[in-house]
Amino acid sequence: MKLTLKNLRLHLGAFHLEVDLEATGQVIGIFGNSGAGKTTLLEIVAGLRHPTSGTIAVDDRILIDLSARHFLPPERRGVGYVPQDLALFPHLSVRQNLAYGHKAAAAHSAGPELTHVAEVLEIGPLLDRAIPQLSGGQKQRVAFARALLASPQLLLMDEPLASLDEELKFKIIPYLKRIRDEFKIPMLYVSHSPVEVTELCDHVILMRDGKCLRLARPSEIFEPTTSMTLKPGLW
Repeated sequence: MKLTLKNLRLHLGAFHLEVDLEATGQVIGIFGNSGAGKTTLLEIVAGLRHPTSGTIAVDDRILIDLSARHFLPPERRGVGYVPQDLALFPHLSVRQNLAYGHKAAAAHSAGPELTHVAEVLEIGPLLDRAIPQLSGGQKQRVAFARALLASPQLLLMDEPLASLDEELKFKIIPYLKRIRDEFKIPMLYVSHSPVEVTELCDHVILMRDGKCLRLARPSEIFEPTTSMTLKPGLW
């Protein structure tokens, strides 16, 4: 994937997002502390926020070019979105939640089969359970599956593991790797966890106060220690 964010600007009160970069990789991380603008940037790519100026392109597909008055609606962007709260329907079963994602894809692509996605993410035995009966890790995998079944051209993940404890995070990361390696769908992955972006991402957009401080490989940003801290001079 080649992600182009050209002269992208959004002003929200005292907060100013200003991003101008071109990144490549199957999984591109967006890393920074709370308030850095990570989720705001992801929402602009998804079409949930309208920037004041700029261009966004994924490979040769132009999602936004405001200088040409081009703004592709969210439903036509071909994105699968996993928000922080997962947005699962609690009144529906796991199977019904997944069918909702599959139905969204039916009009434009056959997409992956439900049984295959369920097998890869090991949620087959959960299909007839209600959402409130699931553990936190199981809910994460269901949310990933529903996003995949929408047959996206781009997956957007907004801190999908933020609500989990460290032990459970390490159990879920291999499933994210399976998604990356099995389905080959480009991914934008928002996180404030150095471990997550190091394990999953080819390149990382390091953000602070709405700006991109650096675009680099994880090994160029983080110290190879157990705490995976940022290298001196980057923050």
